[in-house]
Amino acid sequence: MDTSQDRPNVLVFFTDQQRWDTAGCYGSPMDLTPTLDAMAERGTRLEQCVSSNPVCGPQRASLQTGQYPTECDLHHNLMSGEADSPIEDATTLADAFNDGGYQTGYVGKWHLANTRLEPVPERLRGGYEDYWVAADALEHTSHAYEGTLYDGDCEPVEFEDRYRVDFLTDCAERFLTEERDEDDPFFLFLSHLEPHHQNDRDTYDAPDGYAEEYANPWVPPDLEGRPGDWFEELPDYYGCCRRLDENLARILETLEDEGIADETIVLFTSDHGCHFRTRNWEYKRSCHESSIRVPAVFCGPGFDGGGVVEEVTSLLDVPATLLEAAGLEVPASFQGESVRPLAGERDEANESWTDDALVQVSESAVERTLRTDRWTYSVYDPDGEPIEDPASDEYRERYLYDLRADPHQEVNLVGRDDYRDVADELRERLRARILEYEGRDVDIRDAEYPA
Repeated sequence: MDTSQDRPNVLVFFTDQQRWDTAGCYGSPMDLTPTLDAMAERGTRLEQCVSSNPVCGPQRASLQTGQYPTECDLHHNLMSGEADSPIEDATTLADAFNDGGYQTGYVGKWHLANTRLEPVPERLRGGYEDYWVAADALEHTSHAYEGTLYDGDCEPVEFEDRYRVDFLTDCAERFLTEERDEDDPFFLFLSHLEPHHQNDRDTYDAPDGYAEEYANPWVPPDLEGRPGDWFEELPDYYGCCRRLDENLARILETLEDEGIADETIVLFTSDHGCHFRTRNWEYKRSCHESSIRVPAVFCGPGFDGGGVVEEVTSLLDVPATLLEAAGLEVPASFQGESVRPLAGERDEANESWTDDALVQVSESAVERTLRTDRWTYSVYDPDGEPIEDPASDEYRERYLYDLRADPHQEVNLVGRDDYRDVADELRERLRARILEYEGRDVDIRDAEYPA
């Protein structure tokens, strides 16, 4: 085991339900993310990064295990009465960092143990050994200005009169300034709940006074003119994003103050986006850009000066990327690939990158999506049970969008004769991806009728 501090530290700043286009570096005119924008200018930005599954629990399981949700047996959010956690025996991202001599710490929302309002026992923490301040269902154990998390001894850690984002950042800073061993590198995962809605109130909660600043917000074109609750919720949603960026600044300043900024890789990303009930009955669980596309920005050793990666990438690639950048072995069970060869100067290795991504959609439908640089092609099992069935052997075409001509996905081209050749090609590419990642040789039937 190599415990030398010549390896970079790794810190993940993770948000929940944050659209990619909330960030200025992705085109937002709202000036919500000056810190993230500066980080993107300095480091590496993934232009087209998509979720492996746009649901909280499955995507988090995928990120921690390096596998698609179906392969780590968590294709839907855990429910009362189910097993504690199907990732308990999996090889995780934290395991790989532990094996490499890293200190591992986790702060915030976990959502992978099904302990709900109770502490997460050590065996269900995914290998995070050295620092733990978290709640399994943070949206149920806290509100914007009060709540409870639990420490490594399962003792309550309570806060009040402190905005939740600020408090979680306090906990991360405590690790950085007081708890870590300066002789060893660290891997710290800071998992915020914001800008996710507050479940029991079914609304978004910005810090006091912030929603008023965005009372007349820019409306993303995919929302404008559609039903949903974006009109009343965008001001608070944007206020949450602004406060997250201010706390990202706090973390980067702490790294500077500790003298470790130049030896720390920082990743900012989210689990999925938000379509504000414009595509189905709630906020995610669909194949659309607003649901699957996320911000993803790296900085630090190996990423500074990397520029913009234009290829389609997946959150499934994040675990392999972080481990490879830290000089550690990627477990054989991990299904993603490191995106580092795509950053900076190009070489022949870039030619092998497959410029598409598989997305597994669950809970709303048994659905599979191929996201390419130009197309979104999605199929589903109309007879499938979205909670009970992780996958199907037979799908039917559901959506086809041309992202160049129709970036806001207003016109579904599925079933049209003039796009049959395109759909046929995408069908075979999607079948190949499903076979590669799920081991299923599936049938995909034509759409029953044109949209």
